[in-house]
Amino acid sequence: MKLKVMSIEKKAIGEKELPIQFNEEIRPDIIKRAVHAIQSNRRQPYGTSPEAGKRASAIVSKRRRDYKTTYGIGQSRTPRKVMSRRGTRMNWKGAFAPQTVGGRRAHPPKSSKELWKKINKKERRKAIRSAMSATIIKEIVRERGHIVPNDYPFIIENKFEELDKTKNIEIILEKLGLTEELIRASKKKVRAGKGKSRGRKYKKRKGPLLVVSKDCKLMEACSNLPGVDVVAVRNLNAELLAPGTHMGRLTLFTEAAIKILEEKRLFF
Repeated sequence: MKLKVMSIEKKAIGEKELPIQFNEEIRPDIIKRAVHAIQSNRRQPYGTSPEAGKRASAIVSKRRRDYKTTYGIGQSRTPRKVMSRRGTRMNWKGAFAPQTVGGRRAHPPKSSKELWKKINKKERRKAIRSAMSATIIKEIVRERGHIVPNDYPFIIENKFEELDKTKNIEIILEKLGLTEELIRASKKKVRAGKGKSRGRKYKKRKGPLLVVSKDCKLMEACSNLPGVDVVAVRNLNAELLAPGTHMGRLTLFTEAAIKILEEKRLFF
């Protein structure tokens, strides 16, 4: 499949054959697995202290000659915490066993639990190729919610990587027909639920993904454009191409990025 190469002034300056990575069969199931694997590796282990709820002396003996004993009282064997005593008579409560008032949790979260999910190397690479194939099909991109220009998909010339001013990048993206898409990505809404009070009040939308050949000033300059992500072609992953496991993100590759894909046979 051939795509037009567009200049930063939105003039067609040639055509380029897409590499073999874009011919991959689209597999939503494998893309979903790859994205979940990436997300699971970001989770931070959490759990209670192993001694939580066990730090008080709560041993009550059933033996005849022990001091703290329930022998002969006709009391259940629930471990108890002694609050006060008068002679050999104890005032206690069952603040140790999980089913008692003030007791510890039965099965608390454990920090030793493995939260990450494994995915095979070949499967992960296939997911990236599959997600890349979905980015050049206009119907899938539009179905994901992006506002797509009429001449999409296309490739951008290498001059685009040399830009270092946010305002200039915004003007060029508008020239390329992404004005409505940038407006859509800039909107945010207040999250439903308790996450509002836990440091994630707003939900933001994902806009265009710009794939470049190497680390450049464009990355820093685009950080102020809401929803826009820039990534070096070697660092592509399934989550960038299919955020939230939904394939078909509006993606623009530079000429140099396509050349590296072809020459280095990345993701094979």
